[in-house]
Amino acid sequence: MFEDIVFSMMPEEEVDFMSMFSIDEEEETPKNEDFPSTLPIVALKNTVLFPGVIIPITVGRDKSIKAINKAYKEERFIGVLSQMDMNIEHPDAADLYQIGTIAKIVKILKLPDGTLTAILQGKKRFTLGEMIRTEPMLEGTINPLEDEGLDNTLELEAVVQSLMERAEQIIHLSPHIPTEASMMFKNISNKIFKINFIASNLRVEVPIKQEILVENNIFDKAQMVLKHMDGELQLLKIKDKIENKVRGDIEKQQKEYFLNQQLKTIQDELGQNPQTTEIEGFIKRAKDKQWGENVQKAFEKEINKIKRSNPQAAEFSVLMNWVETMLDLPWGEYTEDNFDLKNVKAVLDSDHFGLDKVKERILEHLAVLKLKGDMKAPILCLVGPPGVGKTSLGRSVATALNRKYVRMSLGGLSDESEIRGHRKTYIGAMPGRIIKSLKKAQASNPVFILDEIDKVGKDFRGDPSSALLEVLDPEQNTTFFDNYLDLEYDLSKVLFIATSNSLNTIQPALLDRMEIIQISGYSMEEKVEIAKRHLIPESLEEHGLKKGQVELSDEVMMKIAQDYTRESGVRSLKRQVDAIMRHFAKKVAMEEEYDVQVQPEYLKEILGPQRFSSDIYTENQVPGVAVGLAWTSVGGDILFIETSLSKGKGALTLTGNLGDVMKESASTALSFIKAHSDLVGLKPEDFETKNIHIHVPEGAIPKDGPSAGITMMTALASAFTGKSIKPHLAMTGEITLRGKVLPVGGIKEKILAAKRAGMKEIILCRENEKHVGEIEAKYIEGLTFHYVDRMEEVLKIALDVD
Repeated sequence: MFEDIVFSMMPEEEVDFMSMFSIDEEEETPKNEDFPSTLPIVALKNTVLFPGVIIPITVGRDKSIKAINKAYKEERFIGVLSQMDMNIEHPDAADLYQIGTIAKIVKILKLPDGTLTAILQGKKRFTLGEMIRTEPMLEGTINPLEDEGLDNTLELEAVVQSLMERAEQIIHLSPHIPTEASMMFKNISNKIFKINFIASNLRVEVPIKQEILVENNIFDKAQMVLKHMDGELQLLKIKDKIENKVRGDIEKQQKEYFLNQQLKTIQDELGQNPQTTEIEGFIKRAKDKQWGENVQKAFEKEINKIKRSNPQAAEFSVLMNWVETMLDLPWGEYTEDNFDLKNVKAVLDSDHFGLDKVKERILEHLAVLKLKGDMKAPILCLVGPPGVGKTSLGRSVATALNRKYVRMSLGGLSDESEIRGHRKTYIGAMPGRIIKSLKKAQASNPVFILDEIDKVGKDFRGDPSSALLEVLDPEQNTTFFDNYLDLEYDLSKVLFIATSNSLNTIQPALLDRMEIIQISGYSMEEKVEIAKRHLIPESLEEHGLKKGQVELSDEVMMKIAQDYTRESGVRSLKRQVDAIMRHFAKKVAMEEEYDVQVQPEYLKEILGPQRFSSDIYTENQVPGVAVGLAWTSVGGDILFIETSLSKGKGALTLTGNLGDVMKESASTALSFIKAHSDLVGLKPEDFETKNIHIHVPEGAIPKDGPSAGITMMTALASAFTGKSIKPHLAMTGEITLRGKVLPVGGIKEKILAAKRAGMKEIILCRENEKHVGEIEAKYIEGLTFHYVDRMEEVLKIALDVD
């Protein structure tokens, strides 16, 4: 606001300046008849002239110069209209606003370049009647306008006072407006002149000023001016607030810098500069590091940056953290391996019962390492259900080799930066978890467990699986690049062991870099033995009990495993043993009498009612129900296939949350039965009058895979013939339309699940016979296996169909 005031305060002659503002605003405005009816017209480009206001204008256009000269020679009155578009050089009547101000030419100053400066004083508003001529100047008829609303004196006085208050605030907040302007406003007593003067100096576009000029009602005009002043005042307040804040921040920084420089000078004089002492300590530690020449150069470069940096600067702490991380890492530091493989075997056997194939493979891996001396061998990946000892195997290997042990859980990891780290330029940047784990281990050759590698996520922040490709590739991990270090680190001496529950979700390229070692679930006999050797002694110690205070027989442990757990591992079994120990720990603490030997009948009192029963699997089933075997991520399980028939037109309904592969197996089984109806004594038309419904409980659990093919076909045959399937019989295998039985996977887990459930006979594909041979005979004692090649053999065994 008030830019015209600043302009008007720089005249060439002081007398002229004083006359510009020595305005007798109380002077009566000439009557209408005192103005000529025809006046020369001058067009203003970028402003609007208001009555009572004096403005200087520079005139350069020929028409405007001629109009000014003509008016100055006559009565000195001239019509002033504003242009609608300031870019038009030669405007006519259509390019001008129709309402303007009659002005009196106070003085003319001719300039050397041919232009002239005219000082105009607004007198009265007018409406352009008719443009008489446009050459050699603009000239037209005028109709003076009178102001309205002057009788509303009380309200007008209130609005004018508000205008004055806003004007003083704006002057106070605007550094380019001199303080004398405030005194000038107070000396103006004419209300209309105050309104026009403020309107003239508003920082708004020409069209808005024109709207204010056009308004006839002086009260409404004052309100329009007040509205725009409020907007300008708010803008100035915000601007002032921002400038004060910036000024305060700069002053604070300058003060802190000055004080820090003083403190630094004092500390230098006393020889007590902590930064210098710390930097010298870093340099001393670096001399003992066994890192390469490129790492040394990078370290020295960052140290030199620290020496030049202000300790209060944000970059200083970033550099210090980076240097500390570099010095904390075990560059070239290795623990001495103990390659006594007999000792390794003894440690593995003492820590884990069973798992002979897995132990053998680990010993082979370590034997190659002992003979060859480097780690360029496939990364081991232990795959099996939860609770079978995959993670603890890695700890045992570390103990046996006398290496440091590091475990990194990858479950739910979805940010690539967790592996590679963040660039140190980011706020809060840190190295990746690989480097952080080595820093924690303080050795560059630990046994590194990558736990739950099958549960690595992927989202917009990157793919951690792809980052792991470099970590787990023996040809690449000698130069593993961490973004935070911005340097390469040698991971080739690290013994990586990954663990997984399933291979389905592991990226194929990552899977290709690992050697898969399958770990099967435990049999009941193995669980009892593990409980005797590990679970019971550990639980006694954890609960403050001594050996002999609680005794669990093999019979009791077998009952616990069968009736209270249903798993491939032993975690749930450990929880049941802990529950028993807590029960007796309470009795010991309360000095109650109890029987040290836990009897089978006590289990209901301690653990509650029996949770699982095999009776449901061994009882005689109605026609249409078959027992299948399934593999899950937690081991083997029993699966019922239920089939029912109803009157209809042969429609097939499948329920039980089945996947696409399982649905296709059901369709294949039905097609085979229809094509070979004579095998079960049926006619083709029998299928056209019955609707078929196949259901696989439990409905809330998703199920998929081809291994239920022969089970579905047998259930369909049983339903159509009305014959019940042979009791205590379970089966698994994939079928084809030709009636051929194909092999499936997870045989050991499925057989152990059948044994737990009390099955006595199992139907398998003949090609799966070799997998059964891998299971110790004592664990499958009492089971009868039927190996088949075709569906006809399955029907003969299950339904006694010839």
